[in-house]
Amino acid sequence: MTEPQFESLENFRITKAPPSVLYVPNFITDNEASYFWDQVHAAPKVKWTALKDRRLQNWGGTQTAKGMIAEPLPRWLQLLAERMHTTGVFGSLVPNHVLVNEYLPGQGIMPHEDGPFFSPVITTINLGSHCVIKFYRPRDSDIVSETANGREGSDSDNPATTNSRHSLESRRVTSLFLEPNSLLVLREDMYTRFLHGIEPVPQDSLAEVRATCANAAQCPSLAAASDDVLARSTRVSLTIRHAPNTIKLKFKLGGK
Repeated sequence: MTEPQFESLENFRITKAPPSVLYVPNFITDNEASYFWDQVHAAPKVKWTALKDRRLQNWGGTQTAKGMIAEPLPRWLQLLAERMHTTGVFGSLVPNHVLVNEYLPGQGIMPHEDGPFFSPVITTINLGSHCVIKFYRPRDSDIVSETANGREGSDSDNPATTNSRHSLESRRVTSLFLEPNSLLVLREDMYTRFLHGIEPVPQDSLAEVRATCANAAQCPSLAAASDDVLARSTRVSLTIRHAPNTIKLKFKLGGK
């Protein structure tokens, strides 16, 4: 795997967004992206959990009320976690959990927070399609947290149907355009306070993206884009993070 070529990820702050968000275009190469894509789709079927709006894989352990029952990451994800550690965004911590989400065109995820289970840093590598991720000021009734099995949100949670989502758009803080091969880092209040979600649409307006996405000027693909509409294709996100509270199962001989 290629070592990162960036002196500091702090150089990739978005001037029009809160300082606790970083966006790095072309964080991985096309060859690395193809490798990660192949590894994701080579996983056994049992690793996939199908939801109404997407499917996912959970690597690194199972979340419980007492902590994460830790499991070793596969070698390709362990290398990725170690590389993320070298960027410095996790401090001295080495990420130990990866959530893989696959979205088909027209699929998204309801605004949610990742909850207090993880250290307050989220790093996401974007594979395949672009997407637009939006951030909102929370209301207590809107908050959708991760469930114990690592799923973000749930099939039954639909905040958009509650009083028109409490005028969700009026509470939008910012929007970001995520390109293929890019890295998104959320920290501090962008992790602990704001909700984030992806609208379930099959395409995006280029003009709207350029006008509303805080990082539009930092996206090389937008500078070169000429079509009025940006069609989404299948997208895979690798959300890499650290669970500080881990536990190990203890087995007793004879089942006693």
